[in-house]
Amino acid sequence: MKVNQWVPSFHRGDAIGDTAQHIKTFLRSQGFESEIYCLNRDQGLEHESGLLEHFPRPEKTDITLFHFALPSPMTDAFRALTGRRVLIYHNITPPQYFENFSEEMARITQIGRKEAASLSKHTHLALADSEYNREELEHFGFQKTDVFPLFVDFEKYNQPVNPFIYDLYNDDRTNLLFVGRIVPNKKIEDLIRVVQYYKKYISPLIRLIIIGKTSSLPQYHQALIKLMNEFFIQPDEVVFTGHIPDSEMMALYKASDVFLSLSEHEGFGLPFIESLVFDLPVIAYNCTAVPYTLEKAGILVNTKDFRKLGELIDQVTRDKELRAKVIRSQRKRLKEFKSLDSEKKLLKTVYELSTQTRVKTK
Repeated sequence: MKVNQWVPSFHRGDAIGDTAQHIKTFLRSQGFESEIYCLNRDQGLEHESGLLEHFPRPEKTDITLFHFALPSPMTDAFRALTGRRVLIYHNITPPQYFENFSEEMARITQIGRKEAASLSKHTHLALADSEYNREELEHFGFQKTDVFPLFVDFEKYNQPVNPFIYDLYNDDRTNLLFVGRIVPNKKIEDLIRVVQYYKKYISPLIRLIIIGKTSSLPQYHQALIKLMNEFFIQPDEVVFTGHIPDSEMMALYKASDVFLSLSEHEGFGLPFIESLVFDLPVIAYNCTAVPYTLEKAGILVNTKDFRKLGELIDQVTRDKELRAKVIRSQRKRLKEFKSLDSEKKLLKTVYELSTQTRVKTK
């Protein structure tokens, strides 16, 4: 039996691409035929994937897993497939976040959400990597849904960090870290406002480090630079690193004092889990998938009071007892997350689908 995956854009180092690669490797180890098919891919991934135009017509017992995160021609093709169809939903940001910066992005995300909903009658099972995403699938009209824990390769976090980057940022400043795409739903402007308050009223020794591609939405990035200028914040006080190698990213996790997220839309939030790995205290705005990913770990805030956030950051960095308490809660959550057996659940799902056994709906 074949269990193939569809990924519209197959990228190296991308959470979706890495998940698809892990699934393929695991399924092959269990004796299944498994390939990844895509519309486009990074150079060097030609031997790891095939193009959709070469996808063989599946048998009735074959299973196709479709990783959905953006609109594409794959949606119509998936709807017309034979065999067993499984949607793996990675969420799409609501269009209202893009309206002030890009009509095109607002249109694309609106189409994407409609495309996802259009598959509700054409799948045998819809999976989501968080309870928040699963509830959204139900809202779209999917009848059979389940949570499928995200695959995380914890081994990669054991590699040596970049010593130059670690030494460069491990100084007397309080380092706030954020990791994610530079897009409006992440609310980077609110992070900058926290820095402005902290610098003015608590200490000038503050630095916000933002790891993520600045090219995702140039208009938004430019608006953030303008805001920094209005607040007289210097480039060394809010640092945009762009996309960087893992060794550098992990050096910054280790050199930071707090992971701060005021994002208003998260489908899962892998950087939260990475912060737990590095014992980096998390302060996050309580919304969307964040409480499901962190559960009782870290510190969740329900309002964006920049004065209180600044004082809270100062307290977490100075109060050793509070910091230790936060880290204990995060270690407990990390242990719980690691105990989730994604591979076992995937195998169970595949066998149930192959025998057309009804998959339990939450």
